[in-house]
Amino acid sequence: MSRWAVILAGGVGSRFWPLSTPRRPKQLLPLITDSPLLADTVARLAALVPAERTLVVTNASLAAAVRALLPELPPENVIAEPRAAGTAPALAYAAATIARRGDADDVMLCVHADWAIGNDTEFRATLARAAALADREHNLVTVGIVPARPDPGFGYIEPGEPVDVEANAGANDGANDGANEGARRVARFAEKPNRETAARMVASGYLWNSGIFVWRAGDFLAEVRARSPEVAPFLPLAESGDIAAFFSSVTPISVDEGVLERSSHVLVIPGDFGWDDVGTWAALHRVRKRDGSGNAIFGDVHAVEASNNVVHADAGSVVLYGVSDLVVVTRDGLTLVTTKDRAAELKQLLDALPPSVRERS
Repeated sequence: MSRWAVILAGGVGSRFWPLSTPRRPKQLLPLITDSPLLADTVARLAALVPAERTLVVTNASLAAAVRALLPELPPENVIAEPRAAGTAPALAYAAATIARRGDADDVMLCVHADWAIGNDTEFRATLARAAALADREHNLVTVGIVPARPDPGFGYIEPGEPVDVEANAGANDGANDGANEGARRVARFAEKPNRETAARMVASGYLWNSGIFVWRAGDFLAEVRARSPEVAPFLPLAESGDIAAFFSSVTPISVDEGVLERSSHVLVIPGDFGWDDVGTWAALHRVRKRDGSGNAIFGDVHAVEASNNVVHADAGSVVLYGVSDLVVVTRDGLTLVTTKDRAAELKQLLDALPPSVRERS
């Protein structure tokens, strides 16, 4: 089995304003470690997939910056989307690229560039198990995260019937490498619930929908052809490498809506490796190292009698005194101060600001 990594690195990350801008979006920022999120993602996968089989799908406007950040990748491995069209077209184009450069039987490990992972070793082990399962079953595999809390900010997966280990081992000359262990059919995907429903889902054994997908390139393309009229008619363009024509022709749609929710060939395995979708400034309090007073700090920050704050000093120095549960972000000439509770409301804030402030690059 030959493995490829596909890293989705599009978008501008507006919820990380004022640090994140169209020219320097979230995935290019050092939000968790001293390295940008995308660089951390590539490094995390390096033990599983070599650089020559690692693809990064990003906005055309970011392609040069991504290539500069990742000189170990061949330049042609940065796929520059001329138009944002959602994850289904992005992954379909990546699958066609893999089938063209390698083989349709090659397995894709699909991840996003903006996650926090607490246990890299367990993360890689889970992906390897998912790859073995996808290779054996010829199904689409997703990794559902064992929930750490009832979180209304995530979608959920309801696991269904277990995969028949004995039957599938028999089909492979009795071999059983543990790939099927814990694997279940997906009963349904659930949209982001309210907090009460999320609590019921967690108690019932639902998993977080992480957006980690593993499948053979050919199997995914077959499901796109069968399930996704928004993308399927234009696959010949992707297969020929005509990226401009492909992305200008497809109807934008997510892979969840366009393929997975319509398919009966989707499996889920549980993952428990400290995954977190770093979606807001407040989320950094969960994933960054904290000082003795619970402050998650980056840059030249001095916190005195201050606790449980998130501070990112990209420029200058920040002094906190006698405050708690704040988010403070500084960049050259601009400072944001809000609370952790309201950090998810940045869209409303940006709508209320004058363009001269909101669009400062």
